Amino acid sequence: MPAHAPPGLDLPLFDEAHRALVAAAAAFAETELPPVSHARKDVDAACRAYVAALGEAGFLRYCVTSADGGALPTLESRSLCLLREQFARRDALLDFAFAMQGLGSGAITLEGTPAQRARFLPGVAAGRALAAFALSEPDAGSDVAALATTAVADGDSYVLDGRKTWISNGGIADFYTVFARTGEAPGARGITAFIVPADTRGLSVEERIEVMAPHPLATLRFDACRIPASLRLGAPGAGFKLAMRTLDIFRTSVAAAALGMGRRALDEACEHARERKMFGQRLGDFQLTQAKLAEMAMPLEAAALLTWRAAWLRDVKGVRTPRAAAMAQLAATEWATMAIAAAEQLFGGRGVRRGEIVEQLYREVRALRIYEGASEVQKLIIGRDLLESRGKGTA
Repeated sequence: MPAHAPPGLDLPLFDEAHRALVAAAAAFAETELPPVSHARKDVDAACRAYVAALGEAGFLRYCVTSADGGALPTLESRSLCLLREQFARRDALLDFAFAMQGLGSGAITLEGTPAQRARFLPGVAAGRALAAFALSEPDAGSDVAALATTAVADGDSYVLDGRKTWISNGGIADFYTVFARTGEAPGARGITAFIVPADTRGLSVEERIEVMAPHPLATLRFDACRIPASLRLGAPGAGFKLAMRTLDIFRTSVAAAALGMGRRALDEACEHARERKMFGQRLGDFQLTQAKLAEMAMPLEAAALLTWRAAWLRDVKGVRTPRAAAMAQLAATEWATMAIAAAEQLFGGRGVRRGEIVEQLYREVRALRIYEGASEVQKLIIGRDLLESRGKGTA
């Protein structure tokens, strides 16, 4: 196994196939990707290149099922988590490229017709087609049920009108999984999912959005965007549930990506503490430094166990895991952020220099506390589930 294989990989939560997957992913990330600064990247070109490389290496096969050119009979949370941890450890944009292939196509895997699956999923697995998940709107982020984009049935077509924003892979995706209001019922029960190819007339990129850790992000506009009814995903009015099912799969993997970043920061901090000389000794010889390293390591290990538990419950027990996934995402993203901030402090002036690994991690980890459910939303999920489970007499 690589030197930075996740501690605990020998636990019975994993098998030999998982351990081999980690070794392969670590080797790929360390030897087949050039070390480049995000500040000098053409992020669109880099993202496309990463998707192509991930497809050629076979890792995107874990984003779809074997029936559609994938690696496993079902989408497996443990494999997704282990891959995202390794990729995020190496480069957040590499992790992003991998994760969006799964998130953007996940609803098709779950509810796509045979024709839809055959048209879109093999290209996702091979890295030939970039996928995107278009749910958020200017006035509907955490409150998904408030979305206003409409899809009106018109003969054998649907006509979409509205805007989507904060769409990852926006502007470079080959197709979008879009959620729009079809009006079967008020609120969340009146939302339906659709597949919208990027070259569909009436779909345009209104704005490219620049963020602190660069990745392809955009606001999309739908103006009388007509798509055939054959591109509707699932039943009318079932889109909200489909969106939540998709997010349930990938929410735990957000925690894994945070772990990759946090553990990279811990490794960088340990190496710096071993080498940095000050006041006649090494930085690591000071008890204050040793205590700080302990404060970084312990929460990361706890978050790893929460993450692996959530993934194992879904894979092995076959149950929905909203509380376990929310706990994993909340703990890992918050604690990884704390660990990275501590590493930056240990590095002193170097820690805020543009291009340093810990500085890069500091910018990259921040978004993980917001997307696919902000930390505050995760707390609401946990609290609501606790109250509901007590009311049913279960833990």
